[in-house]
Amino acid sequence: MNLSDVALLVAAGLAAGTVNAVAGGGSLITFPALIAIGLPPVPANVSNSVSVFPGYVASVAGSRADLPRGRALWPLLPTAVAGTIVGCVLLLATPARAFELVVPFLVLGATAVLAFQDPLRRLVGHPADLSPRRRTVTVQAMVALGTVYGGYFGAALGVMLVAGLALVLDATLARVSAIKNLLSAVVGLTTLVVFALFGPVDWAAVAVVAPATLVGGYVGARLVRRLPPVVLRTLIVVFGTVIGLYLLYRALG
Repeated sequence: MNLSDVALLVAAGLAAGTVNAVAGGGSLITFPALIAIGLPPVPANVSNSVSVFPGYVASVAGSRADLPRGRALWPLLPTAVAGTIVGCVLLLATPARAFELVVPFLVLGATAVLAFQDPLRRLVGHPADLSPRRRTVTVQAMVALGTVYGGYFGAALGVMLVAGLALVLDATLARVSAIKNLLSAVVGLTTLVVFALFGPVDWAAVAVVAPATLVGGYVGARLVRRLPPVVLRTLIVVFGTVIGLYLLYRALG
């Protein structure tokens, strides 16, 4: 890498860390940047997944005040790890083309769920009205689906997690975003371990991008706490729509 490559990756890492903490989709900044410096698509995707992990950790630190107290989230962590491993295996063992065609519709669908959350809640029932068992099963299913996606291709992971969790949790959007940050960090740690052992990681690129995402993730998480819920929801919906359309354009191009 030359100096201009390093500058590009640092700028991309800062922006991606901030975007991931606010709405998700930061990988659509770092992934093209890694492609631009000459990495092939699969090594770029794997290196990107490893690189954004520090940003997720910083987002957790910045939003820790909004996380539920006690051990309420502990049962979700094994599900997140298992789902991520399944996604990683899909990436390393199956052709990417079929999944690339599905991903844009998943992202756009998740964005629509968040945008029309209130009407959908009237159809499926408000989380407060669900039985404890049904609520637990629904939340686990949402986490499983989101983390499988995150293990395969992390772009818009935050959008998908927020959309699913906001539909089934009776919590403020700031709290949902904080839970999203924690689950994203679990996804990031799991992908780091799996891809470090079995994936074609470019560690030089990771060494440049990862510290930048750390700074951006903390800044973004602090910003979320200051945004009104309607503004935060609007930002996530806009990000999700743009990301979904971009992925659809790239898949069909």
